[in-house]
Amino acid sequence: MTEPPPELAADDPRLPGVRRLLAIMDRLRDPGGCPWDREQTPETLRRYLLEECFELLEALDQGDPKAIQEELGDVLLQVAFHARITQEQGAYHFGDVAQGIADKLLHRHPHVFGDVEVADAAAVEANWEQLKQAEKQDERSSLLDGIPAALPALLQAHKVQERAARVGFDWPDVEGPLAKLDEELGELREALAGDDPREVAAELGDALFTLVNLARHLGLSAEDCLRETSARFGARFRRMEAAAGRPLAEHAPPELEALWERAKREGG
Repeated sequence: MTEPPPELAADDPRLPGVRRLLAIMDRLRDPGGCPWDREQTPETLRRYLLEECFELLEALDQGDPKAIQEELGDVLLQVAFHARITQEQGAYHFGDVAQGIADKLLHRHPHVFGDVEVADAAAVEANWEQLKQAEKQDERSSLLDGIPAALPALLQAHKVQERAARVGFDWPDVEGPLAKLDEELGELREALAGDDPREVAAELGDALFTLVNLARHLGLSAEDCLRETSARFGARFRRMEAAAGRPLAEHAPPELEALWERAKREGG
């Protein structure tokens, strides 16, 4: 038996902030509002949306609740901004966006709002993907349709591999991508021995794609792994700079290696 969709009480403490945000956005976009805000379009806002999402990811990595709250607000502003622009165009408004995602959540959680039974979180995820595919089957001609072209390359590769794995086009265990990585590195060495930069780029791409596949089989995100490694490298490099006493460029390679090893010992 399907439950009726839940509704918030009129005095829910979360509602006033939403109303205030929308009222401010309306004022900014109305005649006599802010000249800069009135000039913005979905195209001009693209870079801000991307920047705010990455700043939110950084705040999440740092685990600072205050920073996370602020960055969530910046992302929400972008949602409100885009929705206000489309409202002016007579397409849809913020309420339609919220209703749309609410309807999607209701449909994709039949184990909560319907009579479907699930054993665990893995069953929930599998059911979610089945419902998602059923919703999109009339719009897509390929299983790979719907993967955003603007995704970071490692995350995009992960998504492509996940889709292919749904129909069994995948290795049964981690030994498959490990063996493939050895093969791809061998082909990369052969390409490096030649004089065709395009071949080198192609083989390097194959090796990276295989590394993403290896991470996926290990239950890891290559995107997150690389981000964490970059952050760790940056922290060590800053410790090198602090300990060097003079510009790093003035140090010989053995001195740089010694500084690096010291930075690793001191900070992990």
